Amino acid sequence: MAIQNREAFLSNLAANLGRPQKREGVKRPEYSVAPQREVFKDYSTEELIEVLKEHCKVIHTDFVRTRKKDLAETLKEVLDGYEAKSIIASNDRRNQDYGLDVAYEQFADTIDVHLWDSKLGKENQVIAERTDVGISFSDITLAESGTVTLMTNKDNGRSISLMPKCYIAIIPKETIVPRMTQAASKIHQDNENGVDAPSSVCFVTGPSNSADIEMNLIVGVHGPVKVTYIVVD
Repeated sequence: MAIQNREAFLSNLAANLGRPQKREGVKRPEYSVAPQREVFKDYSTEELIEVLKEHCKVIHTDFVRTRKKDLAETLKEVLDGYEAKSIIASNDRRNQDYGLDVAYEQFADTIDVHLWDSKLGKENQVIAERTDVGISFSDITLAESGTVTLMTNKDNGRSISLMPKCYIAIIPKETIVPRMTQAASKIHQDNENGVDAPSSVCFVTGPSNSADIEMNLIVGVHGPVKVTYIVVD
Protein backbone atom coordinates (compact mmCIF):
# COMPACT_ATOMS: atom_id res chain seq x y z
CA MET A 1 0.00 0.00 0.00
CA ALA A 2 1.50 3.36 -1.05
CA ILE A 3 1.88 6.11 1.54
CA GLN A 4 0.57 9.42 0.24
CA ASN A 5 1.97 12.89 1.09
CA ARG A 6 4.40 11.52 3.68
CA GLU A 7 7.16 14.09 3.07
CA ALA A 8 4.78 17.05 3.14
CA PHE A 9 3.22 15.80 6.37
CA LEU A 10 6.56 15.19 8.11
CA SER A 11 7.97 18.52 6.93
CA ASN A 12 4.94 20.37 8.27
CA LEU A 13 5.19 18.51 11.58
CA ALA A 14 8.90 19.32 11.96
CA ALA A 15 8.26 22.96 11.11
CA ASN A 16 5.65 23.23 13.84
CA LEU A 17 8.16 21.73 16.27
CA GLY A 18 10.66 24.39 15.22
CA ARG A 19 13.34 22.01 13.98
CA PRO A 20 14.39 20.15 10.81
CA GLN A 21 13.34 16.56 10.19
CA LYS A 22 15.42 13.92 11.98
CA ARG A 23 16.32 11.30 9.40
CA GLU A 24 18.88 9.34 11.40
CA GLY A 25 19.96 8.67 14.96
CA VAL A 26 16.42 8.12 16.18
CA LYS A 27 16.19 5.15 18.55
CA ARG A 28 13.21 3.50 20.13
CA PRO A 29 13.27 4.24 23.89
CA GLU A 30 13.95 1.41 26.32
CA TYR A 31 11.81 1.79 29.42
CA SER A 32 13.06 0.59 32.81
CA VAL A 33 9.66 -0.86 33.69
CA ALA A 34 6.97 -2.44 31.52
CA PRO A 35 4.01 -3.35 33.76
CA GLN A 36 1.82 -3.95 30.74
CA ARG A 37 3.84 -7.08 30.00
CA GLU A 38 3.41 -8.54 33.47
CA VAL A 39 -0.35 -9.17 33.29
CA PHE A 40 -0.92 -12.94 32.95
CA LYS A 41 2.71 -13.25 31.85
CA ASP A 42 3.20 -16.78 33.18
CA TYR A 43 -0.26 -18.09 32.36
CA SER A 44 -0.55 -21.23 30.27
CA THR A 45 -2.92 -21.35 27.31
CA GLU A 46 -5.41 -23.29 29.43
CA GLU A 47 -5.31 -20.62 32.11
CA LEU A 48 -5.80 -17.89 29.51
CA ILE A 49 -8.80 -19.76 28.15
CA GLU A 50 -10.32 -19.73 31.63
CA VAL A 51 -9.71 -15.97 31.87
CA LEU A 52 -11.41 -15.52 28.50
CA LYS A 53 -14.32 -17.75 29.51
CA GLU A 54 -14.93 -15.81 32.72
CA HIS A 55 -14.73 -12.43 30.99
CA CYS A 56 -17.28 -13.53 28.39
CA LYS A 57 -19.83 -13.39 31.23
CA VAL A 58 -18.95 -9.74 31.76
CA ILE A 59 -19.31 -8.79 28.09
CA HIS A 60 -22.58 -10.70 27.54
CA THR A 61 -20.99 -13.18 25.15
CA ASP A 62 -21.67 -16.91 24.91
CA PHE A 63 -18.58 -19.08 25.27
CA VAL A 64 -18.34 -22.48 23.58
CA ARG A 65 -15.36 -24.81 23.38
CA THR A 66 -14.98 -27.64 20.90
CA ARG A 67 -12.48 -29.79 19.06
CA LYS A 68 -11.45 -29.12 15.50
CA LYS A 69 -13.13 -32.25 14.20
CA ASP A 70 -16.39 -31.26 15.92
CA LEU A 71 -16.40 -27.62 14.85
CA ALA A 72 -18.95 -27.99 12.06
CA GLU A 73 -21.42 -29.73 14.37
CA THR A 74 -20.85 -27.18 17.14
CA LEU A 75 -21.28 -24.28 14.74
CA LYS A 76 -24.58 -25.73 13.48
CA GLU A 77 -25.84 -26.02 17.06
CA VAL A 78 -25.07 -22.35 17.69
CA LEU A 79 -26.75 -21.34 14.42
CA ASP A 80 -29.83 -23.39 15.35
CA GLY A 81 -29.88 -21.61 18.71
CA TYR A 82 -29.96 -18.30 16.84
CA GLU A 83 -32.68 -19.69 14.52
CA ALA A 84 -30.48 -18.51 11.66
CA LYS A 85 -32.00 -18.46 8.19
CA SER A 86 -29.00 -16.74 6.58
CA ILE A 87 -25.27 -16.38 7.26
CA ILE A 88 -22.35 -14.44 5.80
CA ALA A 89 -18.84 -15.76 6.36
CA SER A 90 -15.30 -14.73 5.48
CA ASN A 91 -13.78 -16.39 2.41
CA ASP A 92 -10.86 -17.45 4.59
CA ARG A 93 -8.23 -20.07 3.73
CA ARG A 94 -8.84 -21.47 7.22
CA ASN A 95 -12.30 -22.54 6.11
CA GLN A 96 -10.61 -25.49 4.39
CA ASP A 97 -8.24 -26.14 7.30
CA TYR A 98 -11.15 -26.38 9.74
CA GLY A 99 -13.61 -28.18 7.48
CA LEU A 100 -15.95 -25.23 7.19
CA ASP A 101 -15.94 -25.28 3.39
CA VAL A 102 -17.73 -28.63 3.51
CA ALA A 103 -19.92 -27.51 6.41
CA TYR A 104 -21.15 -24.40 4.57
CA GLU A 105 -22.11 -26.55 1.61
CA GLN A 106 -24.12 -28.77 3.94
CA PHE A 107 -25.71 -25.81 5.72
CA ALA A 108 -26.89 -24.48 2.36
CA ASP A 109 -29.65 -27.09 2.32
CA THR A 110 -31.49 -25.18 5.05
CA ILE A 111 -29.65 -21.85 5.41
CA ASP A 112 -28.86 -19.12 2.90
CA VAL A 113 -25.02 -19.10 2.92
CA HIS A 114 -22.94 -16.27 1.45
CA LEU A 115 -19.14 -16.22 1.45
CA TRP A 116 -17.62 -12.76 1.15
CA ASP A 117 -16.93 -12.23 -2.55
CA SER A 118 -14.51 -9.43 -3.47
CA LYS A 119 -15.95 -9.29 -7.00
CA LEU A 120 -19.29 -8.10 -5.59
CA GLY A 121 -17.82 -5.02 -3.93
CA LYS A 122 -20.29 -3.14 -1.75
CA GLU A 123 -23.01 -5.68 -2.52
CA ASN A 124 -21.39 -7.76 0.24
CA GLN A 125 -22.31 -5.02 2.72
CA VAL A 126 -25.92 -5.04 1.51
CA ILE A 127 -26.04 -8.80 2.03
CA ALA A 128 -24.44 -8.50 5.50
CA GLU A 129 -27.01 -5.89 6.54
CA ARG A 130 -29.94 -8.26 5.95
CA THR A 131 -28.20 -11.43 7.22
CA ASP A 132 -28.92 -13.16 10.52
CA VAL A 133 -25.38 -14.26 11.47
CA GLY A 134 -21.84 -13.26 10.51
CA ILE A 135 -18.97 -15.75 10.97
CA SER A 136 -15.23 -15.13 10.85
CA PHE A 137 -11.96 -16.23 12.46
CA SER A 138 -10.16 -14.35 15.20
CA ASP A 139 -6.54 -13.63 14.30
CA ILE A 140 -5.46 -12.63 17.81
CA THR A 141 -7.65 -13.13 20.88
CA LEU A 142 -7.21 -11.03 24.03
CA ALA A 143 -8.05 -13.05 27.14
CA GLU A 144 -8.07 -10.09 29.54
CA SER A 145 -10.79 -8.13 27.74
CA GLY A 146 -12.53 -10.87 25.78
CA THR A 147 -11.57 -9.20 22.51
CA VAL A 148 -11.20 -10.80 19.09
CA THR A 149 -8.85 -9.16 16.60
CA LEU A 150 -10.01 -9.28 12.98
CA MET A 151 -7.54 -8.57 10.18
CA THR A 152 -9.76 -7.53 7.31
CA ASN A 153 -8.92 -7.85 3.62
CA LYS A 154 -10.64 -8.34 0.27
CA ASP A 155 -11.92 -11.77 1.36
CA ASN A 156 -12.87 -10.81 4.90
CA GLY A 157 -14.84 -7.58 5.16
CA ARG A 158 -15.39 -5.87 8.50
CA SER A 159 -19.14 -5.80 7.83
CA ILE A 160 -19.25 -9.51 8.73
CA SER A 161 -18.81 -8.71 12.42
CA LEU A 162 -20.70 -5.41 12.34
CA MET A 163 -23.93 -5.61 10.36
CA PRO A 164 -25.68 -8.99 10.90
CA LYS A 165 -28.00 -9.45 13.89
CA CYS A 166 -25.64 -11.97 15.50
CA TYR A 167 -21.93 -12.71 15.22
CA ILE A 168 -19.86 -15.86 15.77
CA ALA A 169 -16.07 -15.69 16.19
CA ILE A 170 -14.11 -18.87 15.52
CA ILE A 171 -11.13 -18.74 17.88
CA PRO A 172 -8.24 -21.13 17.21
CA LYS A 173 -6.71 -21.86 20.62
CA GLU A 174 -3.25 -20.76 19.51
CA THR A 175 -4.49 -17.20 18.82
CA ILE A 176 -5.13 -16.52 22.52
CA VAL A 177 -2.75 -14.03 24.19
CA PRO A 178 -2.95 -12.23 27.54
CA ARG A 179 -3.93 -8.73 26.42
CA MET A 180 -3.64 -5.83 23.96
CA THR A 181 0.10 -5.56 24.65
CA GLN A 182 0.83 -8.85 22.88
CA ALA A 183 -1.60 -8.10 20.05
CA ALA A 184 0.11 -4.77 19.32
CA SER A 185 3.53 -6.44 19.44
CA LYS A 186 2.47 -9.09 16.93
CA ILE A 187 1.00 -6.53 14.54
CA HIS A 188 4.19 -4.48 14.79
CA GLN A 189 6.40 -7.53 14.24
CA ASP A 190 4.37 -8.60 11.20
CA ASN A 191 4.89 -5.13 9.75
CA GLU A 192 8.63 -5.31 10.43
CA ASN A 193 8.74 -8.71 8.69
CA GLY A 194 7.04 -7.38 5.56
CA VAL A 195 3.72 -9.15 6.05
CA ASP A 196 1.02 -7.50 3.92
CA ALA A 197 -0.93 -5.10 6.11
CA PRO A 198 -4.68 -5.70 6.48
CA SER A 199 -7.08 -3.08 5.16
CA SER A 200 -8.09 -2.53 8.78
CA VAL A 201 -7.55 -4.11 12.20
CA CYS A 202 -10.81 -4.46 14.12
CA PHE A 203 -10.93 -5.14 17.86
CA VAL A 204 -14.36 -6.57 18.71
CA THR A 205 -15.43 -7.18 22.30
CA GLY A 206 -18.76 -8.97 22.49
CA PRO A 207 -22.05 -7.56 21.20
CA SER A 208 -22.42 -3.86 20.53
CA ASN A 209 -23.45 -1.87 23.58
CA SER A 210 -23.50 1.60 25.05
CA ALA A 211 -23.97 3.12 28.50
CA ASP A 212 -23.83 6.72 27.28
CA ILE A 213 -27.36 7.56 28.41
CA GLU A 214 -27.55 7.89 32.21
CA MET A 215 -25.05 5.01 32.55
CA ASN A 216 -27.70 2.44 31.64
CA LEU A 217 -26.13 -0.39 29.62
CA ILE A 218 -27.98 -1.11 26.40
CA VAL A 219 -26.83 -4.12 24.34
CA GLY A 220 -27.24 -4.17 20.57
CA VAL A 221 -27.09 -0.45 19.86
CA HIS A 222 -25.09 -0.33 16.64
CA GLY A 223 -24.25 -3.90 15.67
CA PRO A 224 -24.87 -7.53 16.59
CA VAL A 225 -27.24 -8.10 19.50
CA LYS A 226 -25.79 -11.54 20.31
CA VAL A 227 -22.25 -12.89 20.04
CA THR A 228 -20.75 -16.35 20.50
CA TYR A 229 -17.07 -17.21 20.80
CA ILE A 230 -16.17 -20.76 19.74
CA VAL A 231 -12.72 -21.73 21.01
CA VAL A 232 -11.29 -24.58 18.94
CA ASP A 233 -8.75 -27.07 20.30
